[in-house]
Amino acid sequence: MATESEPWWKPEQLARRQGALEARGRMVRGVRGFFEARAFAEVETPALQASPGMEAHLRAFRTELREPFGQGRRALYLHTSPEFAMKKLLAGGMERIFQIARVFRNEERSGLHHPEFTLLEWYRAGATLADLMDECEALVRACADAAGTTALTWQGRASDPRLPWRRLSVADAFREYAGFDVLALAGDVPGIRRAAKRIGITPGPRDDWDDIFFRVFLEKIEMHLGVPAPTILHGYPASMAALAKLDERDPRVAERFEVYVAGMELANAFAELTDPVEQRRRFEVDNAKREKLFGERYPVDADFIAALEAGLPAAAGIALGFDRLVMLATGAETIEDVLWAPVAK
Repeated sequence: MATESEPWWKPEQLARRQGALEARGRMVRGVRGFFEARAFAEVETPALQASPGMEAHLRAFRTELREPFGQGRRALYLHTSPEFAMKKLLAGGMERIFQIARVFRNEERSGLHHPEFTLLEWYRAGATLADLMDECEALVRACADAAGTTALTWQGRASDPRLPWRRLSVADAFREYAGFDVLALAGDVPGIRRAAKRIGITPGPRDDWDDIFFRVFLEKIEMHLGVPAPTILHGYPASMAALAKLDERDPRVAERFEVYVAGMELANAFAELTDPVEQRRRFEVDNAKREKLFGERYPVDADFIAALEAGLPAAAGIALGFDRLVMLATGAETIEDVLWAPVAK
């Protein structure tokens, strides 16, 4: 990793990262070929948005747009995902779209996080989550082929994308690795707190249900996922639905899945929520949580709500961390090792 004394542009730094960066280029070409063969249109939506995304734990970069000749100014944000804009395209009649998008998240820097990074997102009108699961498997294998690797690796773990992928429900993952029925405790803060303590996890005094869920997940479950083959984890609790529909067969869970490879979270997918009233309600819940955490609220994208009101078709969509996929394919230790020009510290 480059340091303050060793900038990323130094010849020795570029030489050290050359193999990973060359593989990245091949994988980008592989992504485009993959979607072209499936009749997807590549789109490019603006990074500047009225609302950056509403997930309560994400911090955005804020800027100001000044119109010429003193005609006004307004706050805008760099998007944390191109999701809102891409769904507007679905509402406008497009059916199969993908984007390799540069996105921005403030206060994020670690071995897996960077303030500016690349998300690969794709959406299909009329598709189901099962369709997206199959598509994601095929895409990851195509990217591994493009990189010239037989295994995806991270922190000493290896995952073979050509093996059959495991499809595991959140409920089964908690039973297998944490030893309790998490859905039976849905919304029960004292109950999940007691269950966590029984397996050696002490929640903080202000932790809510979702906080404790993630404490257990990160400490007991995540490291087991995606070995020896990638894992598709599905059936998230309804409180974590975000922009996903609830499952009509079991309203305790959302139609959402995540992909894990060698213990690393790689992708997040939804059967898209199309109800504008419910979506606005969820945004208000997110904003209330953000205000509690950070003392700020983000504006709701009224144009996005209008697109839902006009009629977003039944659709499924997924966001995949492309830099992370390059890390897995090249064995890179940190995200900065697969970026051409990391943001200086």
